[in-house]
Amino acid sequence: MSTKIYLSEVMMPSQTNPSGNVHGGELMKMMDSTAYAAARKFCRSNVVTARVDELEFHTPILIGDLVTCTAEVIYVGHTSMEVAVNVEVEVLEAEQGPQHALSAYFTMVALDRNGRPMTVPKLVLETDEAKAAFEEARKRHELYHERKKQRELQKQMKKQEEGKG
Repeated sequence: MSTKIYLSEVMMPSQTNPSGNVHGGELMKMMDSTAYAAARKFCRSNVVTARVDELEFHTPILIGDLVTCTAEVIYVGHTSMEVAVNVEVEVLEAEQGPQHALSAYFTMVALDRNGRPMTVPKLVLETDEAKAAFEEARKRHELYHERKKQRELQKQMKKQEEGKG
């Protein structure tokens, strides 16, 4: 089953600043909506965004440009999924074709009808590319959780020190 979702939209004046550049928040919302659709299609339940990796804008996006988001589930854990989201921009008045604009990884958590995290299906990896993406995502997942543990330990140590003083 494909987990890939595409969402395209022509950027309008209401989505831009006075200079005609599309607001980053508009693009983030579009990316989040695309990640949501891919994750929901994959797990067949409601999902919420738990985390978004760094966003780096590579090219300006202006009024009238066609923006296409592509989202695909590349990793699954117990209750969460990592969705790779890529954004391309195409200047419709030019003939150069789509350009890479930005990308990010969204961590989405599946929720049951009571709003509690639920187990997601296993991801079937059919290509070498899918296996490599899964492995890279697994490493990011482990690194994130290791950093989270370190932050928790630092908080505990700080509380203990404050209690002694």
